[in-house]
Amino acid sequence: MASFEVIGGNKLKGDIIPQGAKNEALQILCAVLLTPEPVTISNLPDIVDVNKLIELLSNLGVKVNRTAPDTYTFQADDIDLDYLQTESFVKLGRAIRGSVMILGPMLARFGQCKLPKPGGDKIGRRRMDTHFIGLEKLGATFSYDTQDSFFHIETNGLKGVYMLLDEASVTGTANIVMAAALAEGTTTIYNAACEPYLQQLCRMLNQMGAKISGIGSNLLTIEGVENLGGTEHRLLPDMIEIGSFIGMAGMTGSEITIKDCQIPELGLIPDTFRRLGIQMEYRGDDIYIPSQDYYEIDTYIDGSILNVSDHTWPGFTPDLLSIALVVATQAKGTALIHQKMFESRLFFVDKLIEMGAQIILCDPHRATIIGQNKQVPLKGINMTSPDIRAGVALLIAALSAEGRSVINNVEQIDRGYQNIDGRLNALGAQITRL
Repeated sequence: MASFEVIGGNKLKGDIIPQGAKNEALQILCAVLLTPEPVTISNLPDIVDVNKLIELLSNLGVKVNRTAPDTYTFQADDIDLDYLQTESFVKLGRAIRGSVMILGPMLARFGQCKLPKPGGDKIGRRRMDTHFIGLEKLGATFSYDTQDSFFHIETNGLKGVYMLLDEASVTGTANIVMAAALAEGTTTIYNAACEPYLQQLCRMLNQMGAKISGIGSNLLTIEGVENLGGTEHRLLPDMIEIGSFIGMAGMTGSEITIKDCQIPELGLIPDTFRRLGIQMEYRGDDIYIPSQDYYEIDTYIDGSILNVSDHTWPGFTPDLLSIALVVATQAKGTALIHQKMFESRLFFVDKLIEMGAQIILCDPHRATIIGQNKQVPLKGINMTSPDIRAGVALLIAALSAEGRSVINNVEQIDRGYQNIDGRLNALGAQITRL
């Protein structure tokens, strides 16, 4: 188990470039299974979850050629269905939650797939119903083996249908869209997820020959085609990294420029951090955050306490609530953080309280933060990263704290953030990987 030793209290300065989007990468990589022709993907982040999914695809028979540090060409013209029976597949499939998105492409192209119950962050219940209900409506037969925790799905032919999703699941929508692209007839998906990463997937599929309309809305129409071809695709910058860097700059009083942000694709992320008191300005497609000694949480028009909560797109992403929470601990003012989706994602606040933060954990979904206006700095402690986003929130807390902190289990952080210690050290941080 690796750890970070962090010496806090340093102001950072300089430019930083966000990595390619992790959540988009997992969808796009699975989509290469839809065609026997080459698909080239650039701006892929060099992170654990992405690399494990690439390894899974390679073992499945996809030809993988790395042509640059962030660019790969994939060709799925000789898939080995027997690999689905191996221990290697079980191990890799369980290691990353993104593996679930091979189901739609495999079902559409080969008529079958099986998958062990996927892993990922331990942040609470993450049900799979939307995936399987949608695929069943397209004509698939689904079963779940409780003995070995395997999902089995097969079809004699997918047919387009109207469906109303029970939740706007991003990965569920992606799976259904990929399957519907090769189904017979027209599929209409209402209450579809419409995050930028899902929009990117739809645009890429259209470049491959799919016929998807309504992109960017929650009503998608997919006219099935007989086959898809190859294409080239570039990932968006990672909005979660961008939000993390905005929060880090504000909390550490640092002057940072985040480069090449694709600002129109960030939704409410910049405005939410502005409401937490962090100043920023747009310089072309860059976000400049000046050094701030203090920042103050906004209130509602009637003076009531700000409530920062997660919503489906274009609302504030749940992946940044951990960052918003830690930022509020050193602001002037009070905020309520409301995590609606996952009941275990706020449990890392006990470490922030141990560092000196004033937090009331109201229940598994809500925490009230009384900001200390940087009058009582956090102090360094030993702690453990429970998941990707909480791990980075604890890293930001450690960078702002007085003294030495040690964060264990940083493999969790490595799953979603590329060389985070090296990139932050280049800005003046003191992070040592142990």
